[in-house]
Amino acid sequence: MATAHKNTRVSGAGGASAPEPTSAHGEASAENVSPEKASARESSAGDAPSPENLLQEYNDLRERYQRTTNALGSAAHDLKTPLSILNGYVEVLHSEKLGPLNERQHEVLRDMQASGKRLEQFIQDFLTFSALETGGLRMQFTEGNINNVLSEVCRLWSNRFQEKRLALYFLANDKLPEFPFDSPKLERVISNLLENAFKFTPQGGTVWLHAEPHMWDRRAAAVPSTAERRRQNLSHPNSVKVSVSDTGPGIPAEFHLEVFDDFFRLPGTESEDGMGLGLAIARRLVQGMGGKIWVESDPAGGCKFSFLVPYKPGPYKTVPEKPAAASKGKTR
Repeated sequence: MATAHKNTRVSGAGGASAPEPTSAHGEASAENVSPEKASARESSAGDAPSPENLLQEYNDLRERYQRTTNALGSAAHDLKTPLSILNGYVEVLHSEKLGPLNERQHEVLRDMQASGKRLEQFIQDFLTFSALETGGLRMQFTEGNINNVLSEVCRLWSNRFQEKRLALYFLANDKLPEFPFDSPKLERVISNLLENAFKFTPQGGTVWLHAEPHMWDRRAAAVPSTAERRRQNLSHPNSVKVSVSDTGPGIPAEFHLEVFDDFFRLPGTESEDGMGLGLAIARRLVQGMGGKIWVESDPAGGCKFSFLVPYKPGPYKTVPEKPAAASKGKTR
């Protein structure tokens, strides 16, 4: 959006600038104003949009942003197919189905395979981000047992944790009831949090995945009617709280909000894999399920990401909580 700028006269080399010729009324006469000055005045006046044009400029910027996001998402999608083909050929070569390989060739193919998987993950992250930005990702709630989702995600991550010599602990909680949730998107949230813990927890560390019933007083939700308030039983849990804790270096308090921003990287972690979208995607997906997500971190080390998902999805509009005085923005 264009903004108005205050014009400042700058004197020439001789010190004071010569005054403009004025008319009897103290105004610069039109015939004595140079074309350059007249053009500058018109340009300056044109920089400030009129109130009736502000909405049009906003809509134009929003439309341009939408087109750019769609174009980038389309480009990422076009990259996905040839990358999958390349990864497939690498896997065939690595299996020696086309002939034996020496140890050096195996090593090169392993590096190619790892790089291909990382690139595939980057593309998937951007596709998800693009769909969330353009409103193309819809929630589909189906009743199920969240313990099954947590167990499956742990199973998928167990090998990588073992390779890095990290301990991953999860124990199913039989107190959790079945309730409607979007299983694939919930898997994505938990996987992103585990990936974050995996990247920042040093070898020999520990990661815990835990879920429990939670009583969430959603004061930021839409105000219910008197009849609805009577029906609500606030003495029983109304949501599930899922937490991922690690023994990593922790996160400074001033970044406890910024870490959930799009493309945010903590200072000093620029060399780590990823585009800074994992936690941002987790935040958007949790909010799409009517929940909220936050982080707690011990300055001496260790970090705990938690999120809430309500048992009954509804038209709740969660208002972001005000950060503590020491916090300036979001997480790792």
